[in-house]
Amino acid sequence: MGPAMPLVDRSLAIFLVSIIIMSISVIAVSLRSFVRLSIVRAFGWDDGLMVAALALFIMLNTCCILGSMNGVGHPYEDFTSTVVFKKALVWWWLGQMIYIWAGSVAKISIALGLLRLTIKKSHRLILWGLIGTVIAIGLLFWLFLLFNCQPIGYFWQQVDPGSEGSCLPLSTLLGITYFYSSVTILCDLTLGILPAFLVWNLQMNHRTKLAVGGILSLAALASVAVIIRIPFLQSYADADFLYSTFQIAIWSVIETGLGITAGSLITLRPLFRWLLDGTMAYGRNTPGPIKSSRKYQLSSIKLDSSKGARDPSYWRPDLDPDDNKSIIITISSPRRQQFNLTNSSEEALYPELGLTLSRNHVTIQKTFEQVVTELPK
Repeated sequence: MGPAMPLVDRSLAIFLVSIIIMSISVIAVSLRSFVRLSIVRAFGWDDGLMVAALALFIMLNTCCILGSMNGVGHPYEDFTSTVVFKKALVWWWLGQMIYIWAGSVAKISIALGLLRLTIKKSHRLILWGLIGTVIAIGLLFWLFLLFNCQPIGYFWQQVDPGSEGSCLPLSTLLGITYFYSSVTILCDLTLGILPAFLVWNLQMNHRTKLAVGGILSLAALASVAVIIRIPFLQSYADADFLYSTFQIAIWSVIETGLGITAGSLITLRPLFRWLLDGTMAYGRNTPGPIKSSRKYQLSSIKLDSSKGARDPSYWRPDLDPDDNKSIIITISSPRRQQFNLTNSSEEALYPELGLTLSRNHVTIQKTFEQVVTELPK
């Protein structure tokens, strides 16, 4: 069954943008799910919410696609049937109702993901406050659009001369829409700026901090689409509604798609490591050794390569080798011989547990400096 209206000009733009952005988002969330389920094996609430956001986004794009096929993006004079015009208005109305929650759920997912990285209480309060704000403003705007016209169906039935009902003044609609967009921009910028503070005190070099902070800040890209969309909001008051608001439809799709895609890209770092290592043993629950020759430096202190790894001064160059008043005592695990010193991340402090670790762990040794002081006789 072909479209009721031809896909040309603005309607074609809505159709193509919806398909392209939806496809990119599906790929991004699919890769995220693969990482969480198969590589990291830690599928959390933030991942589930991002999948839910994608489902809502697919519904939003379905409304945009069907709407463009039924006249959204066409001027009023192109319509030869009020039935088709009603269908276009119905798809537009459904799309804007779904759009609110698709974007809101994506923001909540990103915020929950950042909560995994937070240590300071102030950062956690900011993120929980942001989640509460997103839910509150989304619910208020959704209820406003739902009851904008009385009865609700008057939004698309007003094209019939005999229909009865009323809608709120357009000035009220514009005011609420501007307010919602402003809060949305603030939330997106918060999600983009906060990661810089999260990585600021981490023990890593500046280049790594910039890379990690940049990846985590990708969520702020959605605010760019919201800012671009703001000048087009005044088209809500245009008499030729379906024709003049096509920019709102396009940038709403781009905004939500950017949020979902960026929110998924920040979780794909294990995927690149998996591709480089050629193994799926990245997850903590994967049995068997990891066949990889990669070594990961844990200390930020410059190492002395001329000494052996078992020499404490290899990783403690701050110790004075000429200081004969200091005694270095190294305490190692009793089961140290079972550990691979290259890649272990556990310390067998309790040998009675019979802990045997594979190469994907790091053995930890504790070294103490004992200073001998001679008192005068």
